[in-house]
Amino acid sequence: MAYSETRIVIGGLAHVPVLIFIANLIKGKFEIKTKETKDTLAKGESVKIIEVKDTVVKEGKAEAINEISNKLDSIEQKADEVYEKVKKKKKDKKKKKNN
Repeated sequence: MAYSETRIVIGGLAHVPVLIFIANLIKGKFEIKTKETKDTLAKGESVKIIEVKDTVVKEGKAEAINEISNKLDSIEQKADEVYEKVKKKKKDKKKKKNN
């Protein structure tokens, strides 16, 4: 006996809650207990923070920051130059296509 498409779709939809229940049941069996993991994470030792108030270190950091800043500026300038060159080449290609 042949079934209509509507009857098949309704039958499939009727089984969806059963499949969801089975999936949740399996998931619940293998799920890690979150309460236990929170307890073990809270028992860790606290981290100690050490502050360095040495002027030599601060001066060294300032010099390093200045060097990096200068290098970054030069990289930005080179990137702008390359961008302009690429832009000019694209314009030239468009002009050649139009001619």
